[in-house]
Amino acid sequence: MGVAEEVADAVTDGTAGTGGTSGSGAEDAREGGTPGREYRMEELARAAGITVRTVRFYRERGLIPPPRREGRIAWYDDHHLARLRTIAALLERGHTLQGIAELAEAFEKGRDVAELLGIDGPSEETPVRLTPEELADRFAGEVTPENLAAAMEFGYLGTDGDDIVHISRRLLDASATLVRKGVPLVAVMEAGQRIREHADALAELLLSFTLEHAAEHPELTVEELRPLAKSVVEAELSLALDRRLHQA
Repeated sequence: MGVAEEVADAVTDGTAGTGGTSGSGAEDAREGGTPGREYRMEELARAAGITVRTVRFYRERGLIPPPRREGRIAWYDDHHLARLRTIAALLERGHTLQGIAELAEAFEKGRDVAELLGIDGPSEETPVRLTPEELADRFAGEVTPENLAAAMEFGYLGTDGDDIVHISRRLLDASATLVRKGVPLVAVMEAGQRIREHADALAELLLSFTLEHAAEHPELTVEELRPLAKSVVEAELSLALDRRLHQA
């Protein structure tokens, strides 16, 4: 799961799987809602495995919603418990409290992770529509049923009516060039899958970096980091190739 999906799942309240050993569903029912567990602050802290002081700190920082008040008693519910567990999980993954607070605020206001990170434009990659005949011309002798099935399984190819759609012109051109030079298409796709795994890890690193620093530096967005990240990756890849060639 990528960071965006991870955060989207984590920051929303997601009460499935939460629980507690005490509370009073009757009070909730009296308010007209669905009966559920409610906790005093001490009970909530114990269920979440944290201190009362930490719960109070999170509430003051706006990391958890205000409790329901009944006179002088503050009642928390499973939504609060789920949020506390979410905060703990995100902290374990390296996110800052300030970043988590901004994410929580964004979701409560209906914004999504892409908007928060500044991902407004489409991908730089251009899909390519091909007829089956055009695809066969590009990969002469390599467009077998097995290779077609593998390309669709890997996500390189899709269909739209009678046309075939490749996800990226640059990947299409590069793979066609390798095949023309004698590299089997199956080997190209297998190498592509390994490269994709590393690319996913790099993208994960980029998004984590942005999330970590977004609260302190609101002007920092993924779109602004994209060209910088590409330059760093290209430079590091070039240096890595130089090192390997010198070792050969």
